[in-house]
Amino acid sequence: MKKYNITVNGNTYEVEVEEVGSASSAPRAQAPAPKAAPAPQAAPAAKAAPAPQAAAPAGSESVTAPMPGTVLDVKVAVGDTVAGGDVLLILEAMKMENEIMASRGGKVVSVNAAKGASVNSGDVLVVIE
Repeated sequence: MKKYNITVNGNTYEVEVEEVGSASSAPRAQAPAPKAAPAPQAAPAAKAAPAPQAAAPAGSESVTAPMPGTVLDVKVAVGDTVAGGDVLLILEAMKMENEIMASRGGKVVSVNAAKGASVNSGDVLVVIE
C-alpha cells in the first residue's frame, strides 16, 4: 500500500492505493476503514430551463438520453418501424460512441434529436408507439 495526500476543491484527503501484482497485494482478512472524509457537495449551478418536450402519446414509450452528449447520427425517421434492440441513433459522450437502442418494437412517431445536436441526460430523443 502507498499513501497519498490528494487535494480536491481545496480539501485534502489521505488515501491508500494498493499496487496490483505486487507481493503486498495478497488478500487481507479485513479491509481497513477508509480514512478520507466524503467530499463536500457543491451547490448546483443555476441552469437554463429545459426546452419543452412534446408529451408522448398514451401507449407510447420515450427513449431518453442516458448521458449528456452530441448526436453523431440518427438512424431512424418518423414512420419507421423498429424492433427491440434496433439502433435508433449514435450518441457521442466522453469521446465514445454509444448506440442508443429501442427497448421495444413499434412505430417511430417522433424524432426529437438532429445530427450534431447537444443533448442532456434525460432529454427525449425518440418516441416509439
